[in-house]
Amino acid sequence: MTATARVGEAGGPYDIGDLATTSEELANSHLDLGSVLVPVVEGGQVSVEMSVEHEPEAVYLLTPVGRVSVAAYAAPRSPGQWREVVRELAESVRAEGASTRTEFGHWGRELVAEVPGDETHRFIGVDGPRWMVRCVASGPPETTDQLAQLARAVLAESVVRRGADPCPPREPLPLILPSILAQQVRVAQQQMVDDGQLSIDDLPADFADDAAPGAEDAETVQEANPSGRSSSGVSRGTAMQRLRNRSRRW
Repeated sequence: MTATARVGEAGGPYDIGDLATTSEELANSHLDLGSVLVPVVEGGQVSVEMSVEHEPEAVYLLTPVGRVSVAAYAAPRSPGQWREVVRELAESVRAEGASTRTEFGHWGRELVAEVPGDETHRFIGVDGPRWMVRCVASGPPETTDQLAQLARAVLAESVVRRGADPCPPREPLPLILPSILAQQVRVAQQQMVDDGQLSIDDLPADFADDAAPGAEDAETVQEANPSGRSSSGVSRGTAMQRLRNRSRRW
C-alpha cells in the first residue's frame, strides 16, 4: 500500500509506515524519541525524566500553559486497549485521592484528574495498529482548556514507530534520546554527582568512560532549563505521586 499521509495535516497520531513525509522533513519538524516522534512546540522547551535505573522514562514538552508528554506502548492487533487502560487508570488515581471526570475529545474518552491545590492532569489515548499511544498533559487549573487544545494538537501530529519486534501488550516501546538530548542529560547527571546529590556508582558502568562534556554542552543544558534545576529527574512512587513530583520539579 502506498503511503499517502503527511504530517502537518493534523490527521495523527500517525503510524510511520503510513507516512509519505520524508525522514528529512520529519527531522525538521519533530523530536525523534525512537518509538515516537513528537512535534516541536514553538516557544517550548524539553525536559527528560529518568528512571531509578537512570534510563530515560519520559520526555516532556514544557510550555507556558503546562507540560505534555507522549509515549507509545505495544498493543494487540485488535483495538480496545485504551478503553481498558483508562478505566484502570481512573480507579488508580481515585484511590490516591484525586477526583476524576471523563471528557470526550477527537479520539473519544479522555480522563481528567484533579487534586485540590494541585495541578490538573489530562490523559488522552489512541489505539493504532499493534500500538497504543498515550498523551499526558499537566498544568495549573486556570490553563486547563488551553492545555487540552495544545495536547490534542501535539497528539494529532505525533508519529509512532512500532517496529517489528514482538512485545507483550501494554509494554512501553523503547524511548531513545537524540544524541544532543542524551548529552544534556549526562551533563545534568554529572552536575548532580559533583554536587553530591547522586553517586557515580548509581550510574551506568560506562558513564565514566564517556567523553567529558565541554562548556558548549553545559550552556545548551542551561538554555533548555533556564530555571537552573536539573533537566533530569528520577521517577519513584505511584502514578499520582509521580505526577505531583513532576509538578514540583518542573
